[in-house]
Amino acid sequence: MSAPTRNPVERVADSMLHTGPAEVAGWLAGLADRWWMRVERADLGELAGWQVEPGTGNLRHHTGKFFTVESLSVDLPGAPVPHWRQPIINQPEIGILGILVREIDGVLHCLMQAKHEPGNPNGLQISPTVQATRSNYTGVHQGKAVPYLEHFRSPERVVIDIRQSEQGAWFYRKRNRNMVVEVDAVEEREGFRWLTLGQIAELMSVPDLVNMDARTVLACLPGGGAALARAAADDFTSALVRSADPASPSVHGLGDILSWITEVRTHTDLRVERGPLAGLPDWLYDDGRIAHRTGGFFSVVGVRVEAGGREVAAWSQPMVEPVGTGVIAFLVKAIDGVLHILTHARTEPGYADVTELAPTVQCVPENYAHLPGRPRFLDEVLTSSRVRFDTVLSEEGGRFLGARNRYMVVETDADVAPDDPRYRWLTLHQYEELLRHSFYVNIQARSLVLCLRSLIPRGRA
Repeated sequence: MSAPTRNPVERVADSMLHTGPAEVAGWLAGLADRWWMRVERADLGELAGWQVEPGTGNLRHHTGKFFTVESLSVDLPGAPVPHWRQPIINQPEIGILGILVREIDGVLHCLMQAKHEPGNPNGLQISPTVQATRSNYTGVHQGKAVPYLEHFRSPERVVIDIRQSEQGAWFYRKRNRNMVVEVDAVEEREGFRWLTLGQIAELMSVPDLVNMDARTVLACLPGGGAALARAAADDFTSALVRSADPASPSVHGLGDILSWITEVRTHTDLRVERGPLAGLPDWLYDDGRIAHRTGGFFSVVGVRVEAGGREVAAWSQPMVEPVGTGVIAFLVKAIDGVLHILTHARTEPGYADVTELAPTVQCVPENYAHLPGRPRFLDEVLTSSRVRFDTVLSEEGGRFLGARNRYMVVETDADVAPDDPRYRWLTLHQYEELLRHSFYVNIQARSLVLCLRSLIPRGRA
């Protein structure tokens, strides 16, 4: 293959500028008869292919693959709750989340898949070209081969290839390989469609449409914001575009940000220990599921699935079902004409390296009926009249049942310079630099980076 001659950032910017009707709704509707899914709840003790381990009570697949549901004991001195125990998904396999890209008429396009997952609240979603666990792509499920997988197993022209974490509150040290691979002409199979980055950006405002796995991969692409400077239309968008420009000033240098993250990780006294699911304090096995005694937080439930258009036609599995809709928000402010993002260095028990950069606000408000205090900046986010982005997006539907969060970007002029050492102001370009590496930016913040980029004004091709 011949290598591209243009700068990757310019190619991303050019693709962002190419918008226009993607006709995604009609495409998805046309697939609905053949690409369908039925999900019904089932008792955790009666899931075909799954076993309750004698003694531990842990849930495991009979092959020993896929994942297990076990418990985690957490000590985090100084936290609002300094000690707790909870169920956790342990999935040590590193899956592939991959998007193929190619130039069509000189414009970079992404090959996106229409995909059902059992936890999706509204059916088919726009997903990566490949979204597969190691057990899936090595054939443990005894299903059909994963389309386009060969381009990621033996890639020839890699654009990005980074391991990234997932939800540290529900997964124990879960990582996936986030990949973008460039190809020349490949067949567009049924259920797949080439879309520009501008078209995908326009779809970000549609609830529950662009899935979590697509968001995390796309967020890792070089942003191209500086190349869009000519498109800035007002003070906010001008500050946003400057935020993506490496030449713009920032409150903290990137070296200072890296040192800050290392400092927080070094001085956070987090201790976690995996253990048995059986006899977990404060968690009850009731009506075939595991739930917290307060009715809050989340439950572990079982489902049976039948599907058309998937590699496997039927299966059963445990899933995490959260209580309530979360609020995931960036509080942003123009400082010296450059938009800055108020960022939280957040510790979660399932992270591979203690702490990752997180949104200003990341919580499920309903859970705070059972917790001391209230999340910092939540009220400011919820009462602001300067909301720039506000869309409910669903989380990973392969492990979470009906998990949805309200993703928000909220502008402020208030003097909210943080006195808490776990908060710092970052620019969008600094996020993009950190996203070139593993385990710096958590999955919720990666989604918000993509939401923020979708606000950069675009021309129409």
